[in-house]
Amino acid sequence: MTTEEDRTPLPSEIKAAKSEVSTRAQPSLVHFRLFEQLKQRNVIRVAALYLVVCWLILEPVHVVFHMLDVPVWANRLVLMLMAVGFPAVVIFAWVYEVTPEGLKPTAEVPHGQSIRRLTGRRLDRAIIAVLAVALAYFVVDKFWLSKRVTTSAASTTVSARARSQSFAVPAKSIAVLPFADMSEKHDQEYFADGMAEEVIDLLANIPGLRVIGRTSSFQFKGKNQDLRAIGNALGVSYVVEGSVRKAGERLRVTAQLISAQDGSHLWSHTYDASVGDALNVQDEIASNLVRALEVSVGAAGYHPDRPSFNSTEAYDLYLRGLHAYERYDKEGFEAAAGYFQQVLDLDLRSVPAANWLAQTHLMIAAFGYVDPATGFERTRVSCQRALALDPKSYWALGVLSSVYLIYDWDWAAAERDAKEALRLKPNDPDNNGGLGDVYRTLGRWDDSARLYETAISLDPLTVVWHAHLRTLRYSTGKLHDAEAEARKVLQISPTKDGGHSELGQVLLAQGKLAAALPEMQQEAGSSRDFGLAVIYHAMGQRTESDAALAKFIREHAQDESFAIAQAYGYRGELDQAFTWLERAYRQKDSDLWTIKLAQGDPLLKDFAHDPRFAAFLRKMNLPE
Repeated sequence: MTTEEDRTPLPSEIKAAKSEVSTRAQPSLVHFRLFEQLKQRNVIRVAALYLVVCWLILEPVHVVFHMLDVPVWANRLVLMLMAVGFPAVVIFAWVYEVTPEGLKPTAEVPHGQSIRRLTGRRLDRAIIAVLAVALAYFVVDKFWLSKRVTTSAASTTVSARARSQSFAVPAKSIAVLPFADMSEKHDQEYFADGMAEEVIDLLANIPGLRVIGRTSSFQFKGKNQDLRAIGNALGVSYVVEGSVRKAGERLRVTAQLISAQDGSHLWSHTYDASVGDALNVQDEIASNLVRALEVSVGAAGYHPDRPSFNSTEAYDLYLRGLHAYERYDKEGFEAAAGYFQQVLDLDLRSVPAANWLAQTHLMIAAFGYVDPATGFERTRVSCQRALALDPKSYWALGVLSSVYLIYDWDWAAAERDAKEALRLKPNDPDNNGGLGDVYRTLGRWDDSARLYETAISLDPLTVVWHAHLRTLRYSTGKLHDAEAEARKVLQISPTKDGGHSELGQVLLAQGKLAAALPEMQQEAGSSRDFGLAVIYHAMGQRTESDAALAKFIREHAQDESFAIAQAYGYRGELDQAFTWLERAYRQKDSDLWTIKLAQGDPLLKDFAHDPRFAAFLRKMNLPE
């Protein structure tokens, strides 16, 4: 009997078995042929070359982006573009082939005319070359760059941790952004800005609530940025934004409170009123914001204590004055002074207009748009008028302190009024910075730095206090901190008069002449020739230095005598330096109150150590 195992297979069975074996082997054969095709068409080589080149690009890009403080999303975007490009490159390598006549579809290239092998050898050499570059970069990065970056990163981390501890975001902190003008003709920007500014002033009177100054808040005017990013930049927990629509005598104001942590809306309201009720609308907004934040303001609740305007016309002129002031130039200041004076002509007892008129006259005088005697005396009279209306006007006291400091050189009176202004409103950035100026004049460097830092925490994006802190850091030998502040100033205001020159001066003191020169050359303001005179002298280019200084003297002998004295001091020409210093004294130069800083200026050591310098400090009643 024949078993199943002993039976001879039939021909049909043999054929079926062969067919089954063939079917089972087909996937492996297909895979093998696909792999061979990928090799023959150089797809694998192209893919390898693409990946290595991408890695070689990503590493330097990451370092450069980190140095430039480019947002993280930019790194991710580069990576995504490279990822998208990979399949495109692979498909292109499969479909097309390089021929002596150029690129052609692979299907159209006869087998005998293909130069795939030659192209493959070229790709092999390219891969080897790129790998060699990658290996060299890896070695340099491993044994040199990484050590330097690690040290720098550790220092940066410590600094960041110190900053975060010093300026942790308070839970009760808020910024009011400029209100959007939604009027049909878009001609009410001044009214919208004024509305936001008045809300800022009202909130600033709330005990326990940290309110960011308008200078920083208004940096985001017209910028459609994420409110969480704005809150992070300003260091606040809450952001207020709103809009104003004015049509004839009717007014619609919308305001909303937003969490800067997660962007959630906590409160919003729309107010419809007549233009004459604008002040009441501001009060209501402030009251509702306080309630929304659950800030304790006493058992009696929130009641603003401020004088009102006696007419809609006076209030409108007041807002126009604020808007003109924001231009921050000669024409803007002059227009603002005119508007504030018109308000006082209509309303003799308008404290806000009197305060702003004093502030505007101070800026006109300090910028040298009029002669010092006229400008500062006009400012003094305006301050006295404001104080007659409100003896507790911290604003007028702060401005009067500046008159004593810059023009009168009455240090005791300047300190007295600055302290009183700060006592009346301790959370005002200008009050802190104003007393910081007094202490800087008197050589109390640590006290001055502390007050400047407080002013910056209250108004993080204001240029003036960053600039004053830069000057203080520079003159106390903290050059790296001074450079950081100088760059911050230019980041906030790239066109600030003197910004590039001040950065160039810091770089020069660090011995970085090659970096300092372009900064001096970029300067567009009156400080350009001053900076060039100094940097060319340091570089040994006497002719160029003489020409720049001669031009500076020719154009600014009447209003920059102290700066000319410093230029000569930098050049070591001390007799000329002290001649111009005496001239600055006779002219009541508005920068002479900063003279004590020359004692620490690393570029003015010969000038400050001359016995004539100590005698001049005694002449100005300043401590030696």
